[in-house]
Amino acid sequence: MTIQYDITHTTTYRYARAVRFGEHRVMFRPRDSHDLRVLATDLVVSPDAAIRMIQDPHSNSVALVTPLALADQLTIVCSFRIEHALGNTHELPLAPGAEYFPFAYSVEERFDLEHYLRPHHDDPEGRLTAWARQFLRTDGPTGTRAMLLAMNQHIRNSMVYAGRNEEGTQTPIETLSRGSGSCRDFALLMMEAARRLGVATRFVSGYLYDPRRDGMPLDETEEGSPTSVTGAGSTHAWLQAYLPGAGWVPFDPTNNLTGGAQLIRVGVARDPRQAAPISGSWFGERNAYLGMTVDVQVRRL
Repeated sequence: MTIQYDITHTTTYRYARAVRFGEHRVMFRPRDSHDLRVLATDLVVSPDAAIRMIQDPHSNSVALVTPLALADQLTIVCSFRIEHALGNTHELPLAPGAEYFPFAYSVEERFDLEHYLRPHHDDPEGRLTAWARQFLRTDGPTGTRAMLLAMNQHIRNSMVYAGRNEEGTQTPIETLSRGSGSCRDFALLMMEAARRLGVATRFVSGYLYDPRRDGMPLDETEEGSPTSVTGAGSTHAWLQAYLPGAGWVPFDPTNNLTGGAQLIRVGVARDPRQAAPISGSWFGERNAYLGMTVDVQVRRL
């Protein structure tokens, strides 16, 4: 079974007076794969801009946008239609040697996964490592998938979501100290915790489908999906863990999701900084910047 979605992602930057714009990197096009097919895309920029499409080192599609005129507002509208197959990654069997933790990747896998295995943030007092180890069972074997599911659920149940449009991500230690964060903060916390246990992880940016925003009755949502999700209306972030036998398995600690058609993948990276939906520069008086707004509409057809 497949589901089609129409998605419109609008970002607007406002300035007190006309400014000049540098190049902007726009990561908006979903990644084609066996579970997701892009049917149509469009990118509209105001003021007019020169646009080039490239692939980054992770094979993400990136639009390089250079506005051609001064303006007091920059608007970037990305729209596309996709076909999403219902995933069952939470049911895929793991390789026999990876069913229980700890497990070992093969030599070939370690070569390819090196940058996804290495922690990117310091843990000088061992606080993050201790937090991660609470999900290891002491009364018997620890199932690898069960350990990650427990970590995913614990973040959802014990931390407070605080969305923000500004660039940047809290460090995992900051998120633990505050007990709150955005979807990208929660994703990074789980990524770094899993890496310290020897599990390869990568960051995923994309969109989240919320049937309530689409006016769909709750009884028509995908079976097993939560009736309430957090993070729709803007870009969303989660992570994937590489589990031998199942491959890259998604985990969304913001909503305690483990796949399904509600998560619409756009970009993957070893660190959140590499998967910003939009980044760029402008030139003008220091106090000219007034702010930005982001609106994401995901409509099921």
